[in-house]
Amino acid sequence: MEPIPLPRLILTRPQAQAQGWVRALEQLGVQARALPLIAIAAVEDPRPLRQAWTDLPTQALAMFVSANAVAHFMAERPAAMVWPSAVLAGSTGRGTTAALREAGVPDSAIVAPAEGEPQESESLWRRLALRPWLGRTAVILRGQAGRDWLAERLRDAGAEVRFLMVYRRTAPQPDAAALALLGAALREPQAWCWHFSSVEALAHLARLRPGADWRAARALATHPRIAAAARAAGFGRVDEAPPGPQGAAQALRILEDARRVRPSAPTISR
Repeated sequence: MEPIPLPRLILTRPQAQAQGWVRALEQLGVQARALPLIAIAAVEDPRPLRQAWTDLPTQALAMFVSANAVAHFMAERPAAMVWPSAVLAGSTGRGTTAALREAGVPDSAIVAPAEGEPQESESLWRRLALRPWLGRTAVILRGQAGRDWLAERLRDAGAEVRFLMVYRRTAPQPDAAALALLGAALREPQAWCWHFSSVEALAHLARLRPGADWRAARALATHPRIAAAARAAGFGRVDEAPPGPQGAAQALRILEDARRVRPSAPTISR
């Protein structure tokens, strides 16, 4: 008997990242298509980034919220400047950690969640909380806005924290292929599964298809906050997925196995 194929995964990450995921998922036996719902752009004025490089040796921590933050901050690095050995580079995700290493940040300076822990701010703080922060300074490198939880913990511990916007997140302009994919996913929801790694992506999807009925659609989300946003948007089944393509492939197989075992079960997952 031929195995029943898995639903195809719709990746909503920015275009450059989504294409890498498509290739990785194909190697894992999962068909995937990119439908970017977030576009990444450089800041209009790079002078604050250049000043941040000048000030970097005075910081105790530079916290990178994503691989995009790494790429855009490193794009303004002065020629021949190496990462200051006394400055920690914070990361909450494996992709961000990999980007830091590729940019030449030594492993001794990178602080990230311990292996096997969730890739999130809470796990990173468990590592950072072991260090003294009273009177020290930190900079959080991110887009226009983001979660302030880690900054609040650092401030509670006595650190001075500031935010620096190193890139802009914008709504993409979908081309004909992207719109055709969106239409196919709406017509045949059981043939597809959405993958969300950003609450903003869900907001942009809602603007693309206002009033769309997502009750028959399934989604994977990389964080409980994103999963809650997908449920609020009306997705009928939402499961959490570990970070990375391998985690997405594993979660997709678990989701599909559950549907085949209980085909008549309610589709809403909480």
